[in-house]
Amino acid sequence: MTMPYPGEPFAEAVGEAVQTSTMAVRLILAVADAVRRAAQRRAGGEQQLPPVDQALPEAAGDLKALLSPDVSWALMSSPDWPVMAQQLVALRRAGVDLDRFLPRVGDIAVSVRDAVVADSARVAAEQTQQWERVLRATVPSGPVREAILSSPIWPEIAATMQEIQDRGLDVRQILAAAYAEGLGVEQAVDRTLKAPQRPPAAPSQDAVRSYGPLTVGLDLPKDLDLGNRRRALAQLGVSQSENARFVRWVHEAMPGREREAGLLVNSRQWPLLAARMTRMQDDGRSVPDHLARLMRDRTWEAGPVSQLAARLVQAAVEALHRPTHDDRVSASVVTGAARASSAAAGPPSRSRGTVPTRPSAPLHRVPVPNPGTRRSR
Repeated sequence: MTMPYPGEPFAEAVGEAVQTSTMAVRLILAVADAVRRAAQRRAGGEQQLPPVDQALPEAAGDLKALLSPDVSWALMSSPDWPVMAQQLVALRRAGVDLDRFLPRVGDIAVSVRDAVVADSARVAAEQTQQWERVLRATVPSGPVREAILSSPIWPEIAATMQEIQDRGLDVRQILAAAYAEGLGVEQAVDRTLKAPQRPPAAPSQDAVRSYGPLTVGLDLPKDLDLGNRRRALAQLGVSQSENARFVRWVHEAMPGREREAGLLVNSRQWPLLAARMTRMQDDGRSVPDHLARLMRDRTWEAGPVSQLAARLVQAAVEALHRPTHDDRVSASVVTGAARASSAAAGPPSRSRGTVPTRPSAPLHRVPVPNPGTRRSR
């Protein structure tokens, strides 16, 4: 283990773990010293602790020779080190073999230190996930939110928000103010770089082609880029930890189908599926219960192998949308997969029908017509 330095991420947690490990060693030495004194009293010759000036150099030599550098550094940096040095030397003079005793104590110190670090990391991860949801609910999608979630210091930002909340302040209000300031910073940087003025960019091809049941209700960015998975996940407000959890859930929902599960999570549309799962989580719905439908309704197995990934994506869309108690086998997976694969060739043609004479709403905001309301001829 390397020693923590000021400003290093998680330095505070590591420092706390080291302090806890030295407390454990202090407890062990106190118990050993009490046993030594009692044994010597029974023999009629209790010996007092040796002088500090004699014990310090002797105990330091033992620690450096028998313990790992990080543990010995932590012990000798502790305020209790002079007393611990006296106890160690007293144990040696009483007949205890420190060559065997000290390594065992060092192993205990390392175990305590690692346990505290692991617990701190777990708590930090849980808090980070909580603040990711708050951020998505407070800050609109766009470059500001994308910059926050993709920042290498995002865990520190989340920890700061937790500290602000612990002090009784409204984090959402501060986030809203930070968002406004972030927009100002972005505009100032653009002016400094003398970015050419240009009209608002049209929706990207990925944004246009993604319109459909999968994206209804999602906050779909106009510049969606599914070719860059990490950026696409950040654009859609899905953290890396959430993405890893969703990938695990898909594999757990498809036991024995590792190849098919891999095709699904590696598909180009996966960030959209992950965004849908995130939305379902925020609404209190169980994503694993919906994913279980992938093995109950396996109509995605039928069809050309070359289109299997597209059929799996369509099957996942239906599994996430349909109620968990609805076990009807759907025949739309194959036809939906055909639509999904044809969409990969480009946006739909507008040669048929009348060209609209007025601007239409953004594609991902247009409500999807209910097939049940169509009239039959």
